[in-house]
Amino acid sequence: MSHLMNTYARLPVSFTHGKGVWLWDSNGKRYLDALSGIAVNTLGHAHPRLTENLAKQANKLIHVSNLYQVSEQEIAAEKLCTLTRMQQAFFCNSGCEANEAAIKLARLYGHQQDIDNPAIIVMEKAFHGRTLATLSATGNRKVQAGFEPLVKGFVRVPYNDLDAVQQVAEHNHDVIAVLVEPIQGEGGIRTLDIHYLENLRKICDQYNWLLMLDEVQCGIGRTGKWFAHQHTGILPDVMTLAKGIGSGIPVGVCLAAGKAANIFKPGNHGSTFGGNPLACVAVQTTLTVMEQDQLIQNAATVGEFLLRNLRSRLASVAGVVEIRGQGLMIGIELNRNCLELVRHALDEGLLINVTDEKVIRLLPAIIFTPDEAQQLLDKLCPLIINFLAQGS
Repeated sequence: MSHLMNTYARLPVSFTHGKGVWLWDSNGKRYLDALSGIAVNTLGHAHPRLTENLAKQANKLIHVSNLYQVSEQEIAAEKLCTLTRMQQAFFCNSGCEANEAAIKLARLYGHQQDIDNPAIIVMEKAFHGRTLATLSATGNRKVQAGFEPLVKGFVRVPYNDLDAVQQVAEHNHDVIAVLVEPIQGEGGIRTLDIHYLENLRKICDQYNWLLMLDEVQCGIGRTGKWFAHQHTGILPDVMTLAKGIGSGIPVGVCLAAGKAANIFKPGNHGSTFGGNPLACVAVQTTLTVMEQDQLIQNAATVGEFLLRNLRSRLASVAGVVEIRGQGLMIGIELNRNCLELVRHALDEGLLINVTDEKVIRLLPAIIFTPDEAQQLLDKLCPLIINFLAQGS
């Protein structure tokens, strides 16, 4: 009997080690990892530069707390602000903590505008985390059920619907921010229309709102740009990152710029573990390797190869609704619940995920090569075709 809380429906496999995009289980079986720890292992498994730098730092200093200056944190913050064109960084431990920081920052901003009950516009099918505030911002009743009362202060609108945002703007004068994922990950790899963020930026400027982007899953090179919003010309006021930023070491960050900068003062927010030396070395190493090895371009190239070939090989297959995504963030929507495909793929030595019940989610490490992408296609496409044929 396990003494772990029963919070996960775990698959019957335990991994002992990994190398690159491959994992081995306790029986010695090898698996192609097309999930990368849910978009976490940016550099794959056991990347030599990452493991070497982490070992060096662990031998010197792991944690001291934010009562003191942390030079590694200063270096990581400068690097991130240079890449993002943001001005300030708050380090924490996860994506939901980064989003909590963004929510608190927005509320404080609202109170500074003399708004007693500041509200944040959020989206249907959004996923921002599992703490009470981020759960309340999330647009999925299944993950909210049983945890009521939810936190107030969120106004929900349909994803990709600017008219709905404009309607709220005209009738709700308590709104002070919009929180949106440029690509919804848990929501089924749903992408925004090409001009949505540009027009949303204009609405936020018009009403003096904060534009807050949750790039926890779609950031850090996953879409073929450093950050997903860079496919447009806009700059957010707040952006949250986590998952792939530490290549497996728990770390998140809330970035602020413009009117969102300098809102937090000492005592407004904090984190015991956030931005400790070990985590910040992981951030520095991840970003440096991505630059030196041109992994942003790799994500764009290999992602385009996967999308093109998935669409070609599955184009005439009945039951395939849509294949969508950007870079190495890909969703294959079927016309039925396909959760069982995760176990079928596991049997074939392939790690995938299903989200929104009907969408196969692919989030391979951005070191994925064309050859490994071809192996993924050769394993996955027959599984999908056979699954749909059996259900027809």
